[in-house]
Amino acid sequence: MYFIVAAFCHERRGYAATKFFLYTLGASAFLLVGILALVAIHADQTGVTTFDVRALASTHLSPTAGVLLFLAFTAAFAVKAPIFPFHTWSPDAYRESPVAGTVILAGVMAKLGTYGIVRFDLELFPKAVVTLAPLLLTLGVIGIIYGGIVAAVQRDLKRLVAYSSLAHIGFIVVGAFALTGPALSGAVLQMVNHGVYTAALFLLIALIYRRSGSFSTRDLSGLQSKAPVLAGMFTIVMLASIGVPGLNGFVGEFLILSGTFLTHRWWAVVATGGVVIAAIYLLWAYQQVFHGKPTAAEEGFKEITWKESAYMAPLIAVIVLIGVFPGPLLSRITPSVDLLVQHVEQVGHARVPPAGQPAATVSLTRARVGTGEARAGADVALATADIPAAGPVIGVNTAGGRGGTR
Repeated sequence: MYFIVAAFCHERRGYAATKFFLYTLGASAFLLVGILALVAIHADQTGVTTFDVRALASTHLSPTAGVLLFLAFTAAFAVKAPIFPFHTWSPDAYRESPVAGTVILAGVMAKLGTYGIVRFDLELFPKAVVTLAPLLLTLGVIGIIYGGIVAAVQRDLKRLVAYSSLAHIGFIVVGAFALTGPALSGAVLQMVNHGVYTAALFLLIALIYRRSGSFSTRDLSGLQSKAPVLAGMFTIVMLASIGVPGLNGFVGEFLILSGTFLTHRWWAVVATGGVVIAAIYLLWAYQQVFHGKPTAAEEGFKEITWKESAYMAPLIAVIVLIGVFPGPLLSRITPSVDLLVQHVEQVGHARVPPAGQPAATVSLTRARVGTGEARAGADVALATADIPAAGPVIGVNTAGGRGGTR
């Protein structure tokens, strides 16, 4: 990716490529140290040196060690995704890359970061995930709002989509750390959705640049009258990015927001504002570029060709298909997500019994009644009562005092 960014296209490509390389390399160093430290701790406890994730997941970690290792892993994932405030390399890299490099960066490589969070953070460090979930939720929500606001003031289409991508990654982060089945399923589905419609947006912007020689909304106007098919494709992809029902962006965002609302209500409420902001900047950009009177430079703007339509059509078909019929994808995602959420609940919340097992016995301490010395003791068992894994745990402690009850 360094060579793809540095060797082609625009004037600041060297700066963008170097910044991308240094950010990624520096963050990956933390990941390497974290992996080696986790393996060493596991070897010290068991006498076996292994890099098997399933074996390392059983390593006993102190609260401090778990948090430090979680931060080491997440540093790399946060830069790769990118997550606010580790995102500053991405607008430059997206802007200066050729279209193929931009599609790979936004559509594929960004998912390595969010995949790492779901696959490794939640599996290896469930206690640290529960402890630091509010922090990551806050960073995700800030990324949603910040990315949307900055995108709204951009005049460069590629930078606009780059900051839009930051906002959508924020939704994925919120879904991952809400720690509910619907939110996490939505986050995984949104990884797929984001890769599809963001890649389609960058491809369409590249087609516009090929015909006009500019990414700036100041130089573009009235393209709809010259290229109505291209405008129609842009409309569908743009609405998917906004999250309009019937298109793939809606399904993931709806699951994320509804699942997050169950456990972290105010984060979900604030994140919902990101949907409104996305509608503002994308509809405004569409209006600037496709509506109005064509400028003199756009009089010769050409319609999308059959060859170009051939590689855009599958992306648009996937956008519509997932939006209308997400069941096949969700049926593959949900079982694994449910197991992962159950793992986090059982290990991260030590007081929550596994689903389907009888609750623990609750003992009432002996209490002095009235002025007598009689002591009454009772053990009350909630016999065979099942408590859901995600249900609340109520601790009851009774204490007696002479002459009364507490």
